[in-house]
Amino acid sequence: MASGIRGRQNASFRSQIVRAAMSIPTNIVEGREQRSDASFGRFLRIALGSATELDYHLMAARDLGAISNSDYAILISDVVEVRMLLQGLIRRVDSAQAKARELQREVPE
Repeated sequence: MASGIRGRQNASFRSQIVRAAMSIPTNIVEGREQRSDASFGRFLRIALGSATELDYHLMAARDLGAISNSDYAILISDVVEVRMLLQGLIRRVDSAQAKARELQREVPE
């Protein structure tokens, strides 16, 4: 495709990519404002799902010729890094949550 991802014929596809990409930080920010680690973890998992969705959309864009292989390689590298960071943060939040539950069990009533 000569016009690539910016072409009119790819407008809805481009919109899906932008939506998935914007959903990642939006869910992180929204989750951080929650009152519990469990809620924060839920929003982090939603952000991770959006990153996985973005991964797919980028792969499809490459396969359909809307983006070049070199653009795909750069973008997917960033998505992989974001996914790894989110997975690490989820593990940390889950660990903090488990420690808090353990401490609650140890406190005599």
